[in-house]
Amino acid sequence: MESQFYFPATKDKKTRYEEFITRYAGLIQNEKDEISVMANTAAALREAFDFFWVGFYRVTSPEELSLGPFQGDIACYRIKKGRGVCGTAWKEARTLIVPDVNAFPGHIACSAASKSEIVVPVIYNKVIKGVLDIDSKEPDHFDETDRKNLETVVRLMSETLYT
Repeated sequence: MESQFYFPATKDKKTRYEEFITRYAGLIQNEKDEISVMANTAAALREAFDFFWVGFYRVTSPEELSLGPFQGDIACYRIKKGRGVCGTAWKEARTLIVPDVNAFPGHIACSAASKSEIVVPVIYNKVIKGVLDIDSKEPDHFDETDRKNLETVVRLMSETLYT
């Protein structure tokens, strides 16, 4: 059976995201288990876009994120609020696009292969539940198309899980 999240590389990024979001909404529809949804979200995003690392860090205390479901190389277990890209995106409650992770002050290098990163807070009712973290082996890989569409993905996930 062909994977439901495979997209030919010939399709442009905007079209791939449009198709992904449609299929993704069906994948998570009515599922309420947070770990299961995060696991399939990470797998689907990695499969569809061939990202180097895709995963979640969950808010587990007022000052700490803990590693959640992911796809890719091993990762850091915990990240303090305000530290690294994930901790900063959480503290500032906004998506961060980092074209060169080595130039980001306080970047936490879980893998030297990571060159650029995007982190999207998972927010429901103004409460941050965690962050979606995606890394690329290519510098300056992420742009506003990624930001807009990944924010849609986490919004759909939040609406499914937390309502």
